[in-house]
Amino acid sequence: MNFENNLEFARDLDTKDELKSFRQKFFIPQHEGKDGVYFTGNSLGLQPKTTAKYVQQELDDWAKLGVEGHFQAKNPWMPYHEIFPKQLAKIVGCKENEVVVMNQLTVNLHLLMVTFYRPDKQRYKIICEAKAFPSDQYAFETQAKYHGFDPSDAVIEVSPRTGEHTLRTEDILSTIQQHGDSVAVVLFGGVNYYTGQLFDIKAINKAAHSGGAYAGFDLAHAAGNVELKLHDWDVDFACWCSYKYLNSGPGGVAGAYIHEKHAANKELPRFAGWWGYKKETRFKMEKGFEAIPTAEGWQLSNAPILSMAAHKAALDIFEEAGVDKLHEKRKLLAGYLYYVLNDINSRQTEKVIEIITPANEEERGCQVSMLMLKRGKEIFDELTKQGVIADWREPNVIRIAPVPLYNSFEDIYRFGEIINSILQ
Repeated sequence: MNFENNLEFARDLDTKDELKSFRQKFFIPQHEGKDGVYFTGNSLGLQPKTTAKYVQQELDDWAKLGVEGHFQAKNPWMPYHEIFPKQLAKIVGCKENEVVVMNQLTVNLHLLMVTFYRPDKQRYKIICEAKAFPSDQYAFETQAKYHGFDPSDAVIEVSPRTGEHTLRTEDILSTIQQHGDSVAVVLFGGVNYYTGQLFDIKAINKAAHSGGAYAGFDLAHAAGNVELKLHDWDVDFACWCSYKYLNSGPGGVAGAYIHEKHAANKELPRFAGWWGYKKETRFKMEKGFEAIPTAEGWQLSNAPILSMAAHKAALDIFEEAGVDKLHEKRKLLAGYLYYVLNDINSRQTEKVIEIITPANEEERGCQVSMLMLKRGKEIFDELTKQGVIADWREPNVIRIAPVPLYNSFEDIYRFGEIINSILQ
């Protein structure tokens, strides 16, 4: 599409947008009595207007029924988690028996590493991207230490080439090949939180398997953002949070995926809890863990119903909108944002913004990261004063992420005008 950086063009795109009505399903933060420009769905998605209703239903049932709500609530709590696989399978591209909603992201990462990171003297290394999200870094470091390995030797980080900001797929694959049979697991983010780069999950996964290693992915910035085909790509395991693109509330319940070839293997080592025990005899309370032969077998505790109710409210909107349509709009939004920023840069006598997110739409999701070459924090603070909610990452990056459910093309045009006025 031939973009134009003007209000008429942006509004024309909004008029033609099949998903434009979904913006009305969310609360938009206000600035001086008008909708602000909210570009931090990559950090915390906005609240659906139905969330309170969904949560209130469970509060009402708790008030009326007490413990009997586990069986008699409108949405019985006992099997509550079972309502999610059908919806999430479409979002992450897997079978229903491969996905489960439970815990928090890093808890799930550790639980999955218990199963898939089982190092020995020969095969003990973890390969990841440099500047992975800190929680992932700490998980890798402490898992290596727990097994008696030095993280400086066991954790191999793939870094961008000198003068570049993102990773080349060939460098990731060659690193995996280089370390060969010393690699236990390859564990990347689906989308890098800092640069917004979408990694080639299929290729990375294939390379890991070729070397005899497992492959897993932290999809915190990918789930609900980019197209995923975890089962078809033969990914071993993955986990994600639900409060970013999935709009399920701060600290919302997280998700995990285990390929069915592993999920059905009840003998795989894991840290067990009673909610992962086979349902038919769970309440006999007997010794000896017997896992559910699906992703549910990694559960520890019964469902956090209030958090899951908020998650359900958000996923119902995803289902109504349609995942394919969301991906189409996401690409158009990010493409327009990229165009507007480049247009602004072209007007400057001296370059102020360097976009470090890949230009190729197949290598990015919603997020576009702006490396500020001058006055970065000053510009960010002024954006905030003018009603733009963006994200600052040290030392000098502004992250912005227009998301298809509630952002408009006019949002992007307005953002561009504000940036332009600040620079002038």
